[in-house]
Amino acid sequence: MPSSLPFTALIPAVAVVYLAFALAVLGKRKPGYSHVVHTISELGEMGAPNARTVAWLVFFPVGLLQAVLAGFLITSAPVVALVAACIGMGYVVAAFFPCDPGSPFSGSLRQGIHNLGGGVEYVGGGLGFLKAAGQFGGLFEVLGYAILAVAIALTVLPPVSVRGLVQRLGKLGLFGGLSALIWLSSAPV
Repeated sequence: MPSSLPFTALIPAVAVVYLAFALAVLGKRKPGYSHVVHTISELGEMGAPNARTVAWLVFFPVGLLQAVLAGFLITSAPVVALVAACIGMGYVVAAFFPCDPGSPFSGSLRQGIHNLGGGVEYVGGGLGFLKAAGQFGGLFEVLGYAILAVAIALTVLPPVSVRGLVQRLGKLGLFGGLSALIWLSSAPV
């Protein structure tokens, strides 16, 4: 077990704190927005008052940061790099392809690409945690299945439900699990 927290483990932690702050501020600016009901993508949906801000000052930097992290980790911890890359892909795709209003499961081609990016993030992240469980323990197996359950829930929950809360719990699992994997792998940078 490492004696000190590697610097790279702080990257997903900083990203999730930045994301939480941005969501709190931007959520107040969108009339009727609820963090329990609405997905994060709905802050940047087509026609939203702060769509460009969400895309380019929230989603893109968070995604890019995870992609850079994946690059740092690819040779020393490839499974951890895979999880970071999947998370990063979800955010970068969301920046380029904002969701339709309400972020439905089906809709425009743009919505389909947006959902594909989210699928890479959640399904790829969940499978990455399952793969990491062999090396780092059963907690990552539980986390992997939980993230896959979040992916399923986001596709089947109706728009007016606890979809936003479920997604936020999934985000905590993704970013927290990524930080834990980095710490456990002691991936040097």
